[in-house]
Amino acid sequence: MIRLGPQACGTLEEAAAREWLLTDGVGGYAMGTVAGLATRRYHGLLVVHDPASGARSMALLGLDAVCVVGDARVRLGCDEWADGSVDPRGFEQLVSFDLDDGVPRWRWSFGGVEIEREIAMTHGAPGVVVVHRVLRAPRPVRLELTPLCTWRDHHGDRFAWGQPAVEPADGGFAFEGRYRVRGPGWEPGGSWYRGLRHRMEAERGLGDREDVWAAGRFVARVAPGRTAVVAAWAGDARGRLDATVVRGARARAAELARRAGGDALDGVLAVAADRFLVRTPDGPALYAGWPWFGEWSRDAMTSYEGLLLCTGRHEEGAALLRRAAGTLSEGMLANSTDPGLREYNTADATLWFIHAAGRHVAVTGDDGLAAELLPALTGALEHHVNGTRFGIGMDAADGLLRQGAAGWALTWMDARVDGVPVTPRAGKAVEVNALWVNALATAAELARRTGSDPGRWAGLGERARASFAARFRRPDARGLLDVVDGPAGDDAAIRPNQLLAAALPHGPLADRSIVDACTGELLTPLGLRSLSPGDPAYRGRHRGDQAARDRAYHQGTVWPWLIGPYVDAALAAGAPVDGVLAALEAHVADWGLGSVVETCDGDAPHASSGAPFQAWSVAELLRARRRLAGG
Repeated sequence: MIRLGPQACGTLEEAAAREWLLTDGVGGYAMGTVAGLATRRYHGLLVVHDPASGARSMALLGLDAVCVVGDARVRLGCDEWADGSVDPRGFEQLVSFDLDDGVPRWRWSFGGVEIEREIAMTHGAPGVVVVHRVLRAPRPVRLELTPLCTWRDHHGDRFAWGQPAVEPADGGFAFEGRYRVRGPGWEPGGSWYRGLRHRMEAERGLGDREDVWAAGRFVARVAPGRTAVVAAWAGDARGRLDATVVRGARARAAELARRAGGDALDGVLAVAADRFLVRTPDGPALYAGWPWFGEWSRDAMTSYEGLLLCTGRHEEGAALLRRAAGTLSEGMLANSTDPGLREYNTADATLWFIHAAGRHVAVTGDDGLAAELLPALTGALEHHVNGTRFGIGMDAADGLLRQGAAGWALTWMDARVDGVPVTPRAGKAVEVNALWVNALATAAELARRTGSDPGRWAGLGERARASFAARFRRPDARGLLDVVDGPAGDDAAIRPNQLLAAALPHGPLADRSIVDACTGELLTPLGLRSLSPGDPAYRGRHRGDQAARDRAYHQGTVWPWLIGPYVDAALAAGAPVDGVLAALEAHVADWGLGSVVETCDGDAPHASSGAPFQAWSVAELLRARRRLAGG
């Protein structure tokens, strides 16, 4: 359980900075802050995913609650307005918040009354249940619950125009024919809440205003020990939409933690891992992060071992690998597989896919899957040997992998501003070639396991391994070069990419100098900087509008996911790792509650930035913990 007390809950700056997340397993979600303040355009109780278009739409933004005790009216909600005022300020009565088996729970206390709210989503269909329970009161209290409704793209906004179509339905109403809301004692009505403000969007240089429709209210007289339940859903409701949804969500989370094994924090991370697994019409997918990312193959394959193998979800993992193999084209894995966005513009996603397949077989012993996937894997390698899109291909002179095309950034450092790559890294990038050596060795190993001839892949791998050692060592013994044979020659920037040379199972070079260079210049309590602070191009804060953030994205910003390769490399090289995970473990209760953030500032105190819930950050913390525990 993650629990916050009255100081954190009752201080707006603290409570509004801590976010919670629920998902429905089919691409929709609910998300908000401990304060109840919608600081992002993405905060709401029901966001619905359309599998055909890939769009996600904000539906039920919130449920403003008022508790009436005698003549007193206590407002439990929290809204910020265009003029910067915050009203109501229900967080001031909030005495605790906890995330218990993945279910968020608030408790307010005032005048001898204590009220609890719990939220859970249905799994496998878009729906949410909000349960208010009166824990203590001198007599029954009156609860007034106002649903704040909209229907818009979750990336966008909507402003007051006319009156939305709100049709009565059994126990509640249907909003614009898109979704239903049901609860006790619905009283029809409606008005626009104009000028709601989302402060995090203002910080990100984006539109921060919207209007929402207050669609009447639900009214219930609730005695101590009793509940008032409001449910919202899109499509056909499946099963009971009542307090049993909360109990079912807790039971499911407990089972996920049990299946994953490990300690209590491993259980929390197993539940966090589940948030990224989405069922699609074509099979399971891994979303890269919440709230704005969808399917990104590089992220999925980098996250694969931590999210699926470390949590015991082997069957779903095998299905995901089969699905990914079906997207191969000219030897390349699609970078994005969101509907209408299939793009083949990455130099490393395919190599991460081969790594994921190799780890799956090594962990599970599933030689049948190895035999099934091997033709696709070796076919992809043949395309890389002969050359494929974007200049990706093996250099016959040394057996290393080159890549690059004007206007593109093909490695994981892929940010662009106005179409211009910030870190193009064309040439022979160090982590791409570490992955290349690893992929060739993995293909040889899978061939051996399935009775095929490993000779071709073993031979190419040994040649690439020898060339790697000869080409990437820095002459000053400070680790490895970041890129060789680039348009301007070799790039000696100190970046964490070199860690993969020592971290991968078949990595080409387990050299202590790699770890020492990264420890001295890149390691922070929350992950590794993407560039040394001593580099003139270093940017220590990942803040501002989109362009400013993209310029800093891989130029010094800290990435927690890199802690996994760091631990692997340190263990391989015999470097100390004591306490290296402590701050990240504490971070699980710090920002995106129960999860791990995408990025942090390069400069201390390394404030969180980016997506608050990120797949490979969760995956690599979980995997690193298992490695250090001997798993």
